[in-house]
Amino acid sequence: MSAEGLLSERLTYYRQRHVSYLEQIIAQQAPAENLRAAMAYSVLLGGKRVRPFLVYATGEMLGVKETVLDAPAAAIECIHAYSLVHDDLPAMDNDALRRGKNTCHIEFDEATAILAGDALQSLAFELLAKPQQAISANQQVAMLATLASAAGLQGMCGGQALDIAATGKQVSPTNLEQIHQLKTGALLRASVRLGALSANDIDEKTLVLLDKFAEAIGLAFQVKDDILDVTGNTKTLGKTQGADAALEKSTYPALLGLTGSNELLQNLHEKALHALSLIPYNSYMLEQFTEYLVTRDR
Repeated sequence: MSAEGLLSERLTYYRQRHVSYLEQIIAQQAPAENLRAAMAYSVLLGGKRVRPFLVYATGEMLGVKETVLDAPAAAIECIHAYSLVHDDLPAMDNDALRRGKNTCHIEFDEATAILAGDALQSLAFELLAKPQQAISANQQVAMLATLASAAGLQGMCGGQALDIAATGKQVSPTNLEQIHQLKTGALLRASVRLGALSANDIDEKTLVLLDKFAEAIGLAFQVKDDILDVTGNTKTLGKTQGADAALEKSTYPALLGLTGSNELLQNLHEKALHALSLIPYNSYMLEQFTEYLVTRDR
């Protein structure tokens, strides 16, 4: 099987496993049926499932069982889904399309969308906090701290605030990198770290190298998204093409141009692969994922 075929197979397998697990978890939620429906709609709407994949692929590389990785993979996606629900609200990006379908507040209503996001955030921490025989309480605390930091002021929410403040303004490359490392990169780094922290014998050197890898792909993911917002189309992207430009968002193509943005993407690609080359484990799947990340069309 080709490298591309193997990656596609693993992406599909983990996506199906992850979605099945989430479906069971959401089905257990009660008692507000409309809210549960909105949660399910938002977190099961489709998407690439990049963050859960990184949890599974990192954990698999380190010898962690899939049953141990199900909860952290679901937790990171719950946080991601909640952020998208809130980002799409009229007070934020005011978007009507997400993953090719109505956004949550369009499909339901604004109040339900806000509550769905809140409930998905709470569910994420509930999933991580449930006792597991295969990992220690100390590991769980470290995982909870990782997710909390990545989702809050020091991560995604802080990045979103900086992004809003920068709308309609010219920002420096350093400031733009900070925005994206927090807004998008923090959860991607947390995905890799959650997978790593699920291993009982992970060493500090490997954790540092994995964080360097994740930092590179976290920024690369956003750079590629910025490029696709210019070069893609609404049908392929599953969201409104050109939305960033319409909202006067700070983006890499606006700051560096498409050529400069593609050069930065290539540089980040090389940094990610270099970090993986220093890890004493078989990082083949993460390497192939990195290739996919920088060449995707949506």
